[in-house]
Amino acid sequence: MAAHTAHTVHAASVTVGPGPGLPLPASVNLDFTIGIERFIFFRIGDGALPTPGGTRSTASFVLTPSIPGGPTTPAAGNNTHLNWSGAAPTFSVASSGNVLPVEVRSNAGTVSLYATVSAPLASGPNTLPMSVIAVSSSDPLLPAPAIPASGSGTPVTVPPTDITGLVTLRTAMWTFSYVNSASRTAGNYLGTVAFTASSP
Repeated sequence: MAAHTAHTVHAASVTVGPGPGLPLPASVNLDFTIGIERFIFFRIGDGALPTPGGTRSTASFVLTPSIPGGPTTPAAGNNTHLNWSGAAPTFSVASSGNVLPVEVRSNAGTVSLYATVSAPLASGPNTLPMSVIAVSSSDPLLPAPAIPASGSGTPVTVPPTDITGLVTLRTAMWTFSYVNSASRTAGNYLGTVAFTASSP
């Protein structure tokens, strides 16, 4: 977040008189220049205005496979014999910490948001496309940009909230979900996405 106001004053002087009578008119012009810089405050997670948080927020998911059985239902466990139909396992997803507060404040008009993959989802040599994670917003006027498989994604627009078309004050809750059912190599996959707010 950044905000700054600059003031500049220019003055002139004039002398009138002496003259034959009163009043003697004397007037000067005083020019004012006030510069108000643009700012954007953007947060995901902790750190409500005016104090941005210093902790990076996280979202986590645990995928548990279910093995399709043959004549009998397989039992979960280590070193356990089971019947398997040969079909691909299905996964159930348990999530934690995947709903985060989001806030955008600006005096610069329409704000654009986009996501950039900073570090791919990786577990040793194995990787997942970051697009396996989807984001939805509780407020369509503060939409969540789609997370791309890699690189930077398509921006979304956050419209102003006042009639001048300059001031934006919006809050929402973003929900992060794991949305891919493909079989994956077991491991603890870690990755990072950077969300960026900008104005023209």
